[in-house]
This record gives sequence, structure tokens and C-alpha cells, in this order.
Amino acid sequence: MAEGCSHDCASCSANCASHTAENTKIKPHLLSRIKHVIGVVSGKGGVGKSFVTGLLATEMTRRGFSCGILDADITGPSIPKMFGIHERAQGDQDGIYPVTTAGGIQIMSLNLLLEDETDPVIWRGALITGTVQQFWTDVIWKDIDYLFIDMPPGTGDVTLTVFQSLPMDGIIMVTTPQDLVQLIVGKAVKMAQKMNVPILGLVENMSYLKCPDCGKEISLFGPSKVQKTAQHFNIATAVRLPLNPALAQAADEGQMETVREEALATLADQLSQLNK
Repeated sequence: MAEGCSHDCASCSANCASHTAENTKIKPHLLSRIKHVIGVVSGKGGVGKSFVTGLLATEMTRRGFSCGILDADITGPSIPKMFGIHERAQGDQDGIYPVTTAGGIQIMSLNLLLEDETDPVIWRGALITGTVQQFWTDVIWKDIDYLFIDMPPGTGDVTLTVFQSLPMDGIIMVTTPQDLVQLIVGKAVKMAQKMNVPILGLVENMSYLKCPDCGKEISLFGPSKVQKTAQHFNIATAVRLPLNPALAQAADEGQMETVREEALATLADQLSQLNK
């Protein structure tokens, strides 16, 4: 980003990351209809980013919106299993069709193209980023209100490619209470800010465990830092997501659409405003 950046790329000649992003957007498939693109991002792995993606897509679908999930975590795809999908995606001369869940969520993941879903994906970066772009250009997303992109962790090639190439409405950051995670999430937040990508919300996953007997909140991984982090980075919406064994079991069993997490209601309300 150039010194003194006004964030108005249209009137700027500087060759910076934000300016490049505005001028390298690629168009989706001609038959696709996508209103809003939301990235779900984490600074590091293991914080439940895919889990939050699945919950948000399910919640927005319950609210009457048409949703899709583009699984950009090419080497570690988990979205299909969470929704109980094991079939292969199909295509024809027009393009590739996402697989639709029982609840109507359209999903595209590399696992849906492999002969055996347990096969490892041993690819270099260029092939991985190219595949993510093809999930945008070659897949026919039909009448999508919200396309959620489940990003790989970190600030590497795929995140950079998505931020530069796709028309992002914004991202949702996922973190956990540990100090180490908070340090790394700051890097991802700063990357988004430098790329001029709006940060719509911050989700602190595994924030606490509610005692089933007395209802007391137990901070297994230390005190919550989500409000402090949100204030520091000027993020308007911050959500604390509890550890919920029932939700985890539903994801493991491919029953993601049978459960609901009320803690995400505030964030879902904010996303709903984008469609007005």
C-alpha cells in the first residue's frame, strides 16, 4: 500500500497490492449468479475455520438465503465430510456443477473430484491457486446469495489470490483465546487491511465451555480476548463461540445442517444486511 493511501484505487496510479487487487478481478462462470462473496479466514490452522464456515452457511440458509461453499483449503478439505457428502461432482460441456446438500447448500471441494476422497493432494502452490480460481470460473453456481470461501490457514498464495482475484464483500476472521493465536491472527487482519478487504466480523471459537450442571462458563484456553482484539483492529462485530460437543459430533457425522449455534446470530444479522 502506498504511503498516504486514500483507499480510492480508481484515482490512484500507484502499483501497490490494493491497486493490483482492484484491477485483476476475474469473472465467474457465465452461468453463475453470485450476489455476495464472504471469505472465512484464520491466521493458523486448528481454530475451527471450516466449522464456522459450515455453521454460517447453514444459518444463512435457514434464514431463507441461497448459500454455497467454495472449499479453497485444497490440501486439507473438510467441508464435504461435515455435510455428509461423499459423491463426486459432475460436469458437462457447460461446466462443473457443485454438489447440493440435503438442506440446499451448494458445495465445491477438491474432495468431490477425487476418485478416492482419502487420497492426499500433493501439489505445488501454483496448481493449488489455479484450482481455487477454477472453482470460481469453471463451476456453475446457481442463484447464490452468499458464497462462503473456506480459506486455508495463514497468509499464503491462496489467500493472496482470492483477495486479489475475487470480488470480496468481506471476510470473517476465526481465532481462539490463546495468546499465540491472537498474535498470528493479527498478521491475517493486517493482510486484509493492506489488501483493502473489509473485515466483517471476528469469531473466537472454543471461547468457553458451559457447565451442563450449573451453566458456569469455563475458559479452558484462557480468558477471552475477542473484544480487546476487535477494538484494537476496529472490527465492529465480535462473537464468542463456545465448545459444544453436540455440534462437534454433528460435524463428525456429516449432520451439520441438523444443529444450530445461537452465538452466531449477531454475525448472521450483519451478513443479512448485505442483501438489502
